[in-house]
Amino acid sequence: MTTSDLTLPQAQPSGRAKGGRGLRRPRVMGAGKQLDAGPVTYVVLTVFALVSLAPLVWTAIAASRTDRRLAETPPPLWFGGNLFKNLQAAWEQAGLGTAMVNSTLVAGTITVSTVLFSTLAGFAFAKLRFRFSSALLLLTIGTMMIPPQLAVVPLYLWMSDLGWSNQLQTVVLPTLVTAFGTFFMRQYLVQALPTELIEAARVDGASSLRVVWHVVFPAARPAMAVLGLLTFVFAWNDFLWPIIALNQQNPTVQVALNSLGTGYVPDQAVIMAGALLGTLPLLIAFLLFGKQIVGGIMAGAIKG
Repeated sequence: MTTSDLTLPQAQPSGRAKGGRGLRRPRVMGAGKQLDAGPVTYVVLTVFALVSLAPLVWTAIAASRTDRRLAETPPPLWFGGNLFKNLQAAWEQAGLGTAMVNSTLVAGTITVSTVLFSTLAGFAFAKLRFRFSSALLLLTIGTMMIPPQLAVVPLYLWMSDLGWSNQLQTVVLPTLVTAFGTFFMRQYLVQALPTELIEAARVDGASSLRVVWHVVFPAARPAMAVLGLLTFVFAWNDFLWPIIALNQQNPTVQVALNSLGTGYVPDQAVIMAGALLGTLPLLIAFLLFGKQIVGGIMAGAIKG
């Protein structure tokens, strides 16, 4: 039998099979294209959005009512006409003007220092070789398991010895860098920062400072944005240590809001108005920088 005697099977026409049935080709999504969301997706996202917004909406509704109306049954489900009156009362009673400035300084300083130092420490643990690096990393992670309440007494005694009682640096100093931030940046840089890129910069004669500025920081930018947002929210909402270290003459927002709950019969509407004022800076920060943060996360995911 020669090669010419072999009869090769005839190729079927494109998209057709035996019996006249058409073959369905698999749908391949091109690069950069997004899958279409179905109606179930929109329903689920809408439910989650409503559940997430419910506490904030209820706070705004309660802040726009009177204390007597809030005590009635059923509670109000729509806005009233006392919102601006309650906001003004909360602002004046709690002294929120000074508290807003103090919280902005404290949260901003903590955010910048935590992001900077955590990125440097995370880079060292991820890419640099030095003695006892694994032991130091385990020790850093181990501090996350210690309840912060255990450090209140020695920390207060330490700040008193420094003469910093009722001063803002008492709140800033203990949180200049965090174990969580260091571990978070370390885990990100292990995957996002190629070792070859650092070696190439070294070969080109770049100093350690230049490597950090031109190689590490650009690669770590998405994680730095996420860590900065989380740190700012935590520092703004922190209550335990500021209420111990500060007084009503030099408060942060959370310490100032605590004064609204004092008295024989606290005004719940005014308290809700104060809570709404204390939440607004966080909402504004997310509205201004949320798109950049999400974009940075997606850029880091695509590069990875």
